[in-house]
Amino acid sequence: MPTGHRQGSDRDRDALNAAGKRLEEYSDKITFVHSNYSELGSVLDELGIEKVDGVLLDLGVSSYQLDTAERGFSYMQDAKLDMRMDRDSSTSAYEVVNEYPEEELRRILFEYGEEKFARNIAANIVKKRAEKPIETTLELAELIKASMPKAAREGGHHPAKRSFQAIRIEVNSELAGIPPVIDAAVSHMAEGGRIAIITFHSLEDRIVKQKFASLAEGCICPKSLPVCVCNNKPKVKLVSRKPIVASDEELEINPRSRSAKLRVAEKL
Repeated sequence: MPTGHRQGSDRDRDALNAAGKRLEEYSDKITFVHSNYSELGSVLDELGIEKVDGVLLDLGVSSYQLDTAERGFSYMQDAKLDMRMDRDSSTSAYEVVNEYPEEELRRILFEYGEEKFARNIAANIVKKRAEKPIETTLELAELIKASMPKAAREGGHHPAKRSFQAIRIEVNSELAGIPPVIDAAVSHMAEGGRIAIITFHSLEDRIVKQKFASLAEGCICPKSLPVCVCNNKPKVKLVSRKPIVASDEELEINPRSRSAKLRVAEKL
């Protein structure tokens, strides 16, 4: 295992342990809920919470999940194909890889992974699984790598990075849950409250950016109308037009924050 990766994993583990100790200190003030974040509105209603002052969403897979090989998220460690953030979920990466139609696989790889070799990869997955099921992460990673031209396999990110991201997003319905959780957060937000969202890839960030922009928009009448008749009012204001990214100091401590983007909106 590369030394840098091991040191990063150790730092993540130390941070997790420290966070756990801090949570213990405030355990009487914390309510843990096992639910999808898209269900935020119903969870708050069930808890009898009418208004909140702030919501922080840290989207995507966690370092702990990536570094726990048996969870099946990593293309660097061998394990059964899984990728479920919630182990109670019925659909895993195994079902996506071995049961989805070729055209659907191609769409997922292209849309969620922005993988330009999606067609070749999907075709080779279908061809391989016809012989025997694809069962492990390294088996899939090697198949993806072999589906690319030599030039695309050398340098830069691991050849399987984009495809694994795409399959993980599909397994966990990650993108579909973002708009409803933002709507729920804003509708339950007290005036002056803030919603802060950390994303880790361009697809998530694009959805957050567009949703915040729509909520911050006023009149939506056609420009041809002389006066406003829609009476639409902005629900939030953007705290910063551009996303906030990690400082050099944070990158030194936490290299995985390099791709993180933070966007913040304030309830009007």
